[in-house]
Amino acid sequence: MPAPDEALSPAASAAEEIIDLYARHAGAWAEARGATLREDEAAHLDRFMAALPAGGEVLDLGCGSGRPIAARLIARGFRVTGVDASPGLVAMCRRDFPDHLWVIADMRGLDLGQRFDGVQAWYSAFHLTSADQAAMAGVYARHLKPGGALMFVGGPERGTVIGEWMGRPLHHASLDPSEYRSGLEAAGFGNVEERSLTPGADDGARVWTARRKPSD
Repeated sequence: MPAPDEALSPAASAAEEIIDLYARHAGAWAEARGATLREDEAAHLDRFMAALPAGGEVLDLGCGSGRPIAARLIARGFRVTGVDASPGLVAMCRRDFPDHLWVIADMRGLDLGQRFDGVQAWYSAFHLTSADQAAMAGVYARHLKPGGALMFVGGPERGTVIGEWMGRPLHHASLDPSEYRSGLEAAGFGNVEERSLTPGADDGARVWTARRKPSD
């Protein structure tokens, strides 16, 4: 966090507003997101689930309202722990999926003291600054069992894009693909793969998957 008298750049200011933005407009986000997975999203999530043991435990970082991602995991028999910084969104998860664990927390620096069979951050970690995204490799690693599967969404190249939602700036950022890859490998991941979100279309989103290497 910057010092109180340290002016933030527009991009940094937008990044700092993300948590408050989703906290203030949890209902609007849940309504806009809906409960249906797009076909391209479903294909990536199905590939991720195929890499997990039946009935395995999954950490969903930036779980939102639990729909549609966590809902599909739960329907397939997985145990879900969801983390989101928006109390309103977590309240929806607790209401609709009371048999699973939902935590109000910032994913940056997260340490739940538990390891999972899978960790995924779907359309969530890309709201962080590039520096914070680089640090997420360590967060992913400490929450995965050896051999565990990782999936998250990034961008095609290093940079920042500021959109707009609810009349406020909406921050997105990306590392360069080489940075994602080297960061994951340094954190103990192998089988690192990058795919376009939508096959045959350059929509600016990339889906990264990897496996936590066995412990030495």
